[in-house]
Amino acid sequence: MTQRVQATEAAKEIIDQLREQHGELMFHQSGGCCDGSSPMCFPRGDLMINETDVYLGTIHGCEFFMSKDQFEYWKHTQLTVDITPGRGSSFSLEIPLGIRFVIKSRMYTEDEAKDLSPTRSGEE
Repeated sequence: MTQRVQATEAAKEIIDQLREQHGELMFHQSGGCCDGSSPMCFPRGDLMINETDVYLGTIHGCEFFMSKDQFEYWKHTQLTVDITPGRGSSFSLEIPLGIRFVIKSRMYTEDEAKDLSPTRSGEE
């Protein structure tokens, strides 16, 4: 089955570091302007997820959600969460480390698109 979202090794190392400090984590990408279009990391349960969000899968043990509107733009691509130097202005947990999570994407091949992992409403 083709995963819709994955993480680089560098991102996984940061997730481990954040998990030690904050406990279980979750990711959300709202698609809003500025930093809202980047994946944001929160302590699990700190962000209210509802029917306007889509569950894409897990990365390194963390659920990953995206707003429905944003998902419509990205549904044909596999997302890879990575990190980059720089300080965003969001409430994402990695910001004090002087880095931020970013998304890299690529289009699915025809074969991958036929075997995508299922999505569900964030409310479920």
